[in-house]
Amino acid sequence: MNAAVILMAYGSPATADDVPAYLADIREGRPVSQEAIDELTERYRRIGGRSPLDEITEAQRAALERELGLPVFVGMKHWRPRIVEAVEAALAGGADTLVGLVLAPHYSRLSTAGYRERVEQALQGRADLVFVESWHDHGPFLDVLAERVRGFDGHVVFTAHSLPERILQDGDPYRDQLLETSRLVAEQAGLADWSFAFQSASATGEPWLGPDILEELDRLVANGVQHVLVCPIGFVSDHLEILWDLDIEARERAAELGLELERIESLNDDPQFVRALAGIVGKALSILSQA
Repeated sequence: MNAAVILMAYGSPATADDVPAYLADIREGRPVSQEAIDELTERYRRIGGRSPLDEITEAQRAALERELGLPVFVGMKHWRPRIVEAVEAALAGGADTLVGLVLAPHYSRLSTAGYRERVEQALQGRADLVFVESWHDHGPFLDVLAERVRGFDGHVVFTAHSLPERILQDGDPYRDQLLETSRLVAEQAGLADWSFAFQSASATGEPWLGPDILEELDRLVANGVQHVLVCPIGFVSDHLEILWDLDIEARERAAELGLELERIESLNDDPQFVRALAGIVGKALSILSQA
């Protein structure tokens, strides 16, 4: 068996100039308003003009490749390099077995399933595929998060990207998995005071999962909380949803409320986190070999 890993992330425009093309890709041909372009462009301006996601994902790829001793290829869902490019590179290198691993621990049909569809469309049966659907309760992943919140003297808020509420009608496990990760990390770290909130909801005209992190900060202050640590369990890298939603927008709200707010250091290419990813890949391959 010649295995390779397709390591996937959502993607991010390299600069603010790429925002129109990036939004057009996400919208898949549907019109993009100038208002949406201007709003996202301004957010990128506020975080320094660009996202560090590309460099971080490449660092994760290189570190995972060293840890596994297997080739690892990066594919982005909505930017470059594309998932199809990663699959073609893996096949060109002689891989006959691919492990698909999304850098998002929690499964949803609106997110994770889309990555799998892209891999399968690119692969067209030319190699075996084992796709990791979810790793929200993977022990070493929980260990990394627990270390970052253990001993905090205040209230911990776990966060993740919101999705439309309609996913709940279809029995989507996304919210349940997020709450399970939060509970497991809190138990492992010995936290007595914690809650969960969503972030990054889009203005699509339909209800999205809540509460939003800004609403949660309002609630906490109203209940006498003075010190908050944000732990974004749905994200493993610094990028726009971290640098804007938390480091700018949430901090500005906290300042208005007189609330002391911190967030954990993102996992990025932390060696302990990379070892956790390697364990996920190893488990997937062992299951395939036993099938």
